[in-house]
Amino acid sequence: MQGIITDDKPRSVETQISAINEALAKKIGPQKFRIWFSNSTSLTLTGGYLKIGVPNLFIASWIESHFANEISQAVREVTGDARKIAFTIDPELSGNQRRTQLDSHARHVSKFDSLKSKVEKAAPTGKKLRLNLDTFIVGHSNELAFNAAKAIVNEQKSPFNPLFVHGGYGVGKTHLLQGICNAVSKKRPQTRWLYLSAEDFVNQFVLALKTKKLERFRQKMRQTDLLTIDDIHFLASKPSTQEEFLHTFNTINLAGKQVVLASDAHPKMIGQLSEKLVNRFISGMVVKINSPDFQTRCEICRQYAATMMEANFGAADKRPAQKQFPENVIRYVAENLRSNVRELEGAMMKLVAYSALQSEKINLPMAQEVLAEHLARTDPIVHISDIESAVTAYFGLTPANIHSSKKDRTIALARHFSMYLTRKHTKMSSSEVGRFMGNKNHATVLLACRRIEGLINKNAELHWLSPAGNKIAKAKAVLAELEASI
Repeated sequence: MQGIITDDKPRSVETQISAINEALAKKIGPQKFRIWFSNSTSLTLTGGYLKIGVPNLFIASWIESHFANEISQAVREVTGDARKIAFTIDPELSGNQRRTQLDSHARHVSKFDSLKSKVEKAAPTGKKLRLNLDTFIVGHSNELAFNAAKAIVNEQKSPFNPLFVHGGYGVGKTHLLQGICNAVSKKRPQTRWLYLSAEDFVNQFVLALKTKKLERFRQKMRQTDLLTIDDIHFLASKPSTQEEFLHTFNTINLAGKQVVLASDAHPKMIGQLSEKLVNRFISGMVVKINSPDFQTRCEICRQYAATMMEANFGAADKRPAQKQFPENVIRYVAENLRSNVRELEGAMMKLVAYSALQSEKINLPMAQEVLAEHLARTDPIVHISDIESAVTAYFGLTPANIHSSKKDRTIALARHFSMYLTRKHTKMSSSEVGRFMGNKNHATVLLACRRIEGLINKNAELHWLSPAGNKIAKAKAVLAELEASI
């Protein structure tokens, strides 16, 4: 990154700009820094501003949307205060051939980002959704859920109601729900269907109450042949909305219509959910989608690679060698990323984007270099499910106990240890941990972690009730046994 230096204290400003360059390169990595900043933008420190010269508005928008936080942090570390970031068009950069190429490449990567854009959470009846069952990769981990979805599509009256699909982040729940809606719409065009998230259900319900249009809201939700709701666990700790949804479900069910739901957890493991709703949910078919196995991950990578390469190079491209995604790269990605589909997609996107930006053929050595940081960041050695299993087994509880709102000594102690170990051994935020463990807020997680830290520092004596009777142990001993079993 070249600096445009003012005459006032040139040495000081030059030193600061150099330091900002170094700090920014460390934050975003040398590859991104070389591609987007090195010798291709201009930097000016003046007054309370950091001005970044760019060749055009598109590049300014791209850098701002992808690196604004890192730039601000680098400036704050070097200058000691927060500077406002401003972009200016630099005519000298506009004619730079490298920037012209980068502009083109950025537009390509922008296409890739659109492939992973956030799915629209609410769609009116008849509006086609983005994901289809035809593109859903079936493997051992999701075969039962997929067959249940096909049964709903093929049967005029489903053999089970509701279909409740649960599983971790990024395993295909949303894909399955949207695929059901699209397939039913295609097979039976007259079907009235609705797809939305539980958050949208809550927001629309609250708005209906405020605007006194509750009857209109109920007609919209209940007069459907197929109601699919994503992230149903969002209803936890919202008793009035739970009551409304219960009546909505009962109305649709009594009419012989279909409800399909998706959640991060089994109905019994969703904390602060009414017993009536839990009973309704488990009265149908509850099926779990696990993390994809190796062969399924390979097939997901192949499909996603084909989609991205087509978006990048087009069907008429004359460079088949560059369009081809080597099988050993597919297997390398699938072997090293095991948790969910979105991690796989992120890795594949990074490879294709790097190939486009650097005009470099995709191969295994390049993939190993480019994905080194990505693999270290995304695939933890310990997963929250491992921690939860170890803690519940040790204290003689079930995951449902930890996810509940119960606060007796044993459950509270186990819940606090689960939160503490998850924050210690994974990269999950406090909010993510709280959401997983029964929709607790992040403050609850922070307090739990502080409590366990205090007990460990004092090596306090812990008391709890197990199925075998009363138990007593030192805090450090409990921690050591739990960590050994994870």
